[in-house]
Amino acid sequence: MGQISQAGRVGRSGLPAEAPSSLSGAKAGRAIEVRRLGLLPYPEALALQRALVEDRRAHRIGDLLLFVEHPHVLTLGVRGDGGRGHILVTPETLASRGVDVHETGRGGDITYHGPGQIVGYPILDLKPDRCDVHRYVRDLEEVLIRTAADYGISAGRIDGLTGVWVGADKLAAIGVRIARWITSHGFALNVTTDLEYFNLIVPCGISERGVTSIARLVGRPVDRAEVEERLAGHFSRVFA
Repeated sequence: MGQISQAGRVGRSGLPAEAPSSLSGAKAGRAIEVRRLGLLPYPEALALQRALVEDRRAHRIGDLLLFVEHPHVLTLGVRGDGGRGHILVTPETLASRGVDVHETGRGGDITYHGPGQIVGYPILDLKPDRCDVHRYVRDLEEVLIRTAADYGISAGRIDGLTGVWVGADKLAAIGVRIARWITSHGFALNVTTDLEYFNLIVPCGISERGVTSIARLVGRPVDRAEVEERLAGHFSRVFA
């Protein structure tokens, strides 16, 4: 993750959701339904997003925020070879560690998803008043920065790079797709992630920087459900 894909230039609905809830933006009344889907294989999450994007475009559903956790997987972006050249081990090594590789359709380079990571997929219609790709990405970063602050972590941005950083280490990756102003894909926040898996790749194609997690930074276990609640609250406020 790390960049933007805009369909057209740069563009199994019905899966039972876990603990759906609804958030409303205080200013504009933007209602956002949160679906916590738990552990979901990447291909199923991709198919679900595609179906939900079509449902959102047809106004069959409102705005959604999906929270998922993926089994070990490397995901590729749309730029160049998608990041295959940044895989540092053989296919046999990946297979022995139970790591799949999938193309995505989002912007950016290669990244890792796995247990202990919260992956957020907003399915939003940015029309009529939020049709600004860079603003959307900055708003996602703001949600993640505020969530990190709840744990006493001073996270921020780095000029020229996408995502949320603590010093030289990436805490959260962002890679989005926007098709006719309907969003999909989104962000990946390392909560209790086994960071060793990032050594299989050059994360997001950036060799001179590292990765970190909330648990590493605070030095204690962190409850995933609590982080999801904080993310959902900040998402509602930022996108109000």
